[in-house]
Amino acid sequence: MTTDPLERIAAALERMSPAPLSAPDFHAADAFVWHVGPDRLEPVAQVSRVDMSLLVGIERARDTLLANTRQFARGLPANNALLWGARGMGKSSLVKAVHGAVRAEGLPLKIVELQREDLPSVGRLLNLLRGSDARFLLFCDDLSFSHDDQHYKSLKAVLDGGIEGRPDNVVFYATSNRRHLMPRDMIENERSSAISPSEAVEEKVSLSDRFGLWLGFHPCDQDEYLAMIRGYCDAYGVGIDDVALRAEAIEWQATRGARSGRVAWQYFTDLAGRRGVRV
Repeated sequence: MTTDPLERIAAALERMSPAPLSAPDFHAADAFVWHVGPDRLEPVAQVSRVDMSLLVGIERARDTLLANTRQFARGLPANNALLWGARGMGKSSLVKAVHGAVRAEGLPLKIVELQREDLPSVGRLLNLLRGSDARFLLFCDDLSFSHDDQHYKSLKAVLDGGIEGRPDNVVFYATSNRRHLMPRDMIENERSSAISPSEAVEEKVSLSDRFGLWLGFHPCDQDEYLAMIRGYCDAYGVGIDDVALRAEAIEWQATRGARSGRVAWQYFTDLAGRRGVRV
């Protein structure tokens, strides 16, 4: 036994430190959620998603993201993607639907969900995924940064990968209501108060530039809103004539003070419940 106090302390710390995380059985599921404290990848038996054919009014973003994801799943070069824009217009639904569509084509692709607050642990997650022969779509929903938030620095590890580079078997998709991932007044404050304003702003705004794909989502018009609901009704066998649907759906939209894919689904859920149809 060593008598050196420093060696004894080092040995004690080594005994206290957690054992290295072993990779899970990636063949056990097609989807996983990353948790920390302790680090682990929890398999998801069934992903909550809608069929891609039910996503109305976002055809251009759908086709672009699907093509990019197919390339990646086939082992070809593909870009990280930022889906940004209006709330409730199907950004996260599209990511999950695209994953499902690619899997249905027989292409090997896993999806791993990462919470924004767990971004500081992303290096450990990437090291775990790097050692697998599977291909992973790393997904972060509702990504944004506040004034005193330093998590954006961890995001660079996903997008750039440091000296190791982003693993070839990982692509990163994020959704956000903000194109530049942070409040506009935060950018303006940095510009006005920094010693080197352009450099201070550039470090944060350039995060968006690191995404190869920017896919914008905009509020739907009334015809698209009604088409979404009609699509749900047809897909789930809920019978209602166009006149009644239009009157009820527009009234529902007025009570919510908004019109979006999310509002369309909420109205349809209420309608299906009243008609005794399970969805």
